[in-house]
Amino acid sequence: MSDDLFASNSQTSGAYDASSIEVLEGLEPVRRRPGMYVGGTDERALHHLAAEVLDNAMDEAVAGHATRIEMTLDAGNRLTIVDNGRGIPVDEHPKFPGKSALEVILSTLHSGGKFAGKAYATSGGLHGVGISVVNALSSDTVVEVALNKQLFRQRFAKGLTLGPLEKLGPTQNRRGTSVSFVPDVEIFGDILQFKPQRLYRLARSKAYLFAGVEIRWKCAPELITDDTPAEAMFQFPGGLSDHLREQLGPRECATAEFFSGRQDFANEQGRVEWAIAWPLWSEGSYSWYCNTIPTPDGGTHENGLRAAITKGIRAFGELTGQKKAKDITAEDVMTGSELMLSVFIRDPQFQSQTKDRLTSPEAATLVEKAVRDHFDHYLSDNMDRGKALLGFVLERMDERLRRRAEREVKRKTATSARKLRLPGKLTDCSSDDPAGTEIFIVEGDSAGGSAKQARDRKTQAILPIRGKILNVASANRDKISANSEIADMIQALGCGTRDKCIPENLRYERVVIMTDADVDGAHIATLLMTFFFQEMPELVRRGHLYLAQPPLYRLVAGSKSAYARDDDHRAEIEAKEFKGKKVEVSRFKGLGEMNPIQLRETTMDPKSRNMLRITLPQEYEERALVKDLVDRLMGKHPEHRFQFIQENAAQVDEEVIDA
Repeated sequence: MSDDLFASNSQTSGAYDASSIEVLEGLEPVRRRPGMYVGGTDERALHHLAAEVLDNAMDEAVAGHATRIEMTLDAGNRLTIVDNGRGIPVDEHPKFPGKSALEVILSTLHSGGKFAGKAYATSGGLHGVGISVVNALSSDTVVEVALNKQLFRQRFAKGLTLGPLEKLGPTQNRRGTSVSFVPDVEIFGDILQFKPQRLYRLARSKAYLFAGVEIRWKCAPELITDDTPAEAMFQFPGGLSDHLREQLGPRECATAEFFSGRQDFANEQGRVEWAIAWPLWSEGSYSWYCNTIPTPDGGTHENGLRAAITKGIRAFGELTGQKKAKDITAEDVMTGSELMLSVFIRDPQFQSQTKDRLTSPEAATLVEKAVRDHFDHYLSDNMDRGKALLGFVLERMDERLRRRAEREVKRKTATSARKLRLPGKLTDCSSDDPAGTEIFIVEGDSAGGSAKQARDRKTQAILPIRGKILNVASANRDKISANSEIADMIQALGCGTRDKCIPENLRYERVVIMTDADVDGAHIATLLMTFFFQEMPELVRRGHLYLAQPPLYRLVAGSKSAYARDDDHRAEIEAKEFKGKKVEVSRFKGLGEMNPIQLRETTMDPKSRNMLRITLPQEYEERALVKDLVDRLMGKHPEHRFQFIQENAAQVDEEVIDA
């Protein structure tokens, strides 16, 4: 939701003419709105800079011009990536007299050799955006190019060119490009640092994705805090097959030989490589790549693979006389599998600048065409192997159908006995299907009353709770079970807790914590999040838990009104929307003070509201860090909380304390 929501009743104030139009030049747009280019200013965005530079080096390798890439992390958060490719051109650019192509590429958005497809048949780096964005968000960038036995260097800072291209002299045994940069603390803060373990895994995964390249890793020893090696060299002739074999380890699979292969298409149409195994006991993991770029949200290449595998196993089932094979779905075949898919295509299209999801339509057709024929041979060339996999998939299908039938019965039972089995405070929604429904856990009866009037009766349920609930992190099991507020929540959600928690039984698609926009509200929200983290972690991991974002202020000037989330947002609205006007500011003491129309418009209506999804990290190490933080701040040892307050008290805004 944009800030426009909080000024939805506003009318244009002041003159709106040509002087109102601001033109951002050079790389200034990147520094103003880094989220548009790298997805934010958090740790993930920081490491996205490393990925962009490494992707450019990989593009040289995939194009056949580089065989070696080096990644080095030094003190001062400086990262250097070197390749032995062709080197960025340093001659004068025809459209920019007096500027080398190197300077244009580093200081101008949408400049590079990946648009026409002449320099790169397939590429992973952002087309003319990646390296310039890295430059814009770095406080010090040094690029060296070894080209035609001459060495050149140019320096940049915060997107600006610090000096002309330097010619350093002859070099005999060096070729390619070196990019060395330090992320700008003005953008990312002085706390965020590159993590050696994360960079190490990134370099290693790239080597798996392109079998011909050698990637060398080096890190200053004093920066390493775990078992990440200070130096390593990666080169995997088997590509994804090597990767999957190592990932599987000794685990037993449905078939002795996993399904892997590679298909190159003529006329540079692209290339597809895959490796899939079906472990007998596994939650499964899926790795999707396009032009060596991870696409964690999948996309069209994923769709092509799902179609090929599903159609192939159905056809094999019909061939062997299994009539019920026609009911096999992609879920039956893919769930629990260990899967890796890598595609190389021209001009890939992604859903966003961070490239989390591939949207190129041709990728689906390319992958399905490449995989289907190989999979048919994989099944039929060894009938025992094919029948073993088919039997495994049919068991999955039977289990899926059984679970679906159980859910339908439980839902009907819960619906028919709703008044008897649900807590009295709950105002339930009318829909019997969990899809699209949500329950708001609201602080206090007064806020609950407003929320009941503001809700969509069909899809939104309201459960008021009384003030601060029990801190489950410091309470024993008996005390938790005896708490009435917690009992009401567990009963309303219907999915159980801890080892008896069955996410499929959750009665609503979304669980929304809605508390006052003040310190007490934040405390209650923290207690509720602690409850879900400890008692129902799988709901959090699956993305069912949300945090509502109600406004704290209402601003009025004449007939114009707006809502502000916090003090910073209030100052921004006053400066932009109410410039020069006398503004009457009212502060909501709680959700109960908002009338139902205001509450619906700002906080509950899916068309206009803003909510935060609360999730848990996918990686075990990061989940362990979250658990440690919860234990320290919410657990049974108050001295840990006291230490945290002492260490962080200076960062708290005095105005927030006064509020």
